[in-house]
Amino acid sequence: MILKKSFWKGKKVFLTGHTGFKGGWMSIFLSHLGAEVLGFSLKAQKKSFFNQVKLGSFLHHNEGDIRDLSSLRKVEKKFKPEILIHMAAQPLVIESYEDPVTTYSTNVMGTVNILELIRNSSSLKAGVIITTDKCYENRGLSRGYKETDRMGGYDPYSSSKGSAELIINSYQRSFFSKKQNKKGSTCIASVRAGNVIGGGDWAEDRLIPDLVRAAEKRERVKIRNPDAIRPWQHVIEPLLGYLLVAEKLYNKGPSGSDNWNFGPKRKDLAKVSEVADLFCSYWGDNLSWSKDSSSIYHEADNLSLNIKKARETLGWVPKWTLAYAIKKTVEWHRKKLSSRDLFNLSVNQIKEYLQNN
Repeated sequence: MILKKSFWKGKKVFLTGHTGFKGGWMSIFLSHLGAEVLGFSLKAQKKSFFNQVKLGSFLHHNEGDIRDLSSLRKVEKKFKPEILIHMAAQPLVIESYEDPVTTYSTNVMGTVNILELIRNSSSLKAGVIITTDKCYENRGLSRGYKETDRMGGYDPYSSSKGSAELIINSYQRSFFSKKQNKKGSTCIASVRAGNVIGGGDWAEDRLIPDLVRAAEKRERVKIRNPDAIRPWQHVIEPLLGYLLVAEKLYNKGPSGSDNWNFGPKRKDLAKVSEVADLFCSYWGDNLSWSKDSSSIYHEADNLSLNIKKARETLGWVPKWTLAYAIKKTVEWHRKKLSSRDLFNLSVNQIKEYLQNN
């Protein structure tokens, strides 16, 4: 399945979480395809991808909280979107330990509000809800987790996303089935990706942002759990998959198993230490890291995704190797030090990725 720019041209897309890292990249991706984007999210952090690329200048920017259903409805009714992409979340594991209430209220009840918004919309035809690879009950399996594996989660963040997946599945069966779609209802899907990297991520307690901050300060960075294995990929990779899912839902309706994993090829699964070493090598300036032995929080040692379904049903396959994804991330942050045109820098990386798509 090839992403059709003609399909997206002029489409009205309601995007939650557009002030975040992944949501910001999705905003640029959609705008490059010619879509009309309305963003709904909390206020952007002062140092953020949203502000650095000046996203507010080319989309409909609305500040709001997904836990406020009435505000969501007011914006949706006025805009009349055709597609909704839900990316707003509390996305950090460590933050979830420190503030579990906000994590659950945002990731669980926020998702319920989005589903209710879709269910009662008169204009939406497709909704794609982003969760995470951490929604699975991690049993330490060496094989990649499949879409049919059990939901779960040790930490509050992971369990909040596992809970969201159960709720999505209930809504799919209760309100968005094939039978109901024939009567005019919309259709929804959940999508799950791993550890995404790329330019403009400034989140606390994430590997690449920690490395970037250390590089800018010329300090050695401390890293938690260096032997943990994760499914790393450039942020553009899963975003393409999400768009393919939205296009499929819009054109063909629900399939009865609308959830997909998007992750790297097996050869690009890597330890945290290996990613850190690659980043330091590409950055130069004698950047280095050491192990942080003070971390007290549990984190899974091994996590990977089986992407067979996305490959066979959508024709989606990862294009950039881990090394190249890190190289493009370093390129973005290096150019940030001397360039003000970070919007076109980001667009050019998307164009490069889409070559021969």
